[in-house]
Amino acid sequence: MSETTLLPALTQPTLIAAVPGFGPIAGGNSVLLIGTNLGGATSVTFGGTPAAIVSQDLFGFLITVVAPPHAAGNVPVVVTTAAGTSTPANYTYVGPIVPPPPTILGFTPPTGPTTGGTPFTIVGTNLTGASVTFGGVPAVGVNVIAGVVLTGVTPPHAAGNVPVVVTTGAGSASVAGGFTYVGLPLPTAISITPAVGAVIGGTPIAIIGTNLAGASVTIGGVPATSVVVDATGTVLVAVTPAGVAGNAAVVVTTPAGSVTVTGGFTYV
Repeated sequence: MSETTLLPALTQPTLIAAVPGFGPIAGGNSVLLIGTNLGGATSVTFGGTPAAIVSQDLFGFLITVVAPPHAAGNVPVVVTTAAGTSTPANYTYVGPIVPPPPTILGFTPPTGPTTGGTPFTIVGTNLTGASVTFGGVPAVGVNVIAGVVLTGVTPPHAAGNVPVVVTTGAGSASVAGGFTYVGLPLPTAISITPAVGAVIGGTPIAIIGTNLAGASVTIGGVPATSVVVDATGTVLVAVTPAGVAGNAAVVVTTPAGSVTVTGGFTYV
């Protein structure tokens, strides 16, 4: 009578958890698998992608693996032994955190001179690290406070309406209505008093007009001295330079342009 030797039946593996239960989409991180009957594992997969088995304990409770790369989302982790395939454990692949793009809630002022130099303020969200352009030209002195307030100074630009764009690493946002560059008003010169003076110069004169702020004056092409303009920009006083007997053109010049005083100035 022959005797048959019976081998103990293999028990199907059971996977309880993956620790940690999440990791980067690039993989490469160590994951500890906890379960029963895990000994002799021949493969471990994350969402169907094989993982590298680093170590197994002698009792079949623990397996250390290196997670493979995978797209973001939840995937099943499965251990396979000679007895079969385990129940799955959940593992979550986490993609890089993308900051939200900037938003703009308010902008002031809406207009400024073509020469630039206008301080502006933008109120919004996610403004940290932002830059600002006006018609494609970068603003200067940009400063962001707590990611919600941005201040700066407008650059020079030709007259007209231009887009204002706030840009961060997460995207861009445009100011509704943009910014309107306004050309400085041209000066006018209504009269000069007195209109006659000595050729040696030194005659105090007064020019009445409008938009005279920042003006300079030439008489016969020679700059007048001691030029002062009142706060209203309507009265300019100066002292005539030396000249040649006869009538000389009087030209008033501001950043916006020039105007010639009717009648000029006569040296005698």
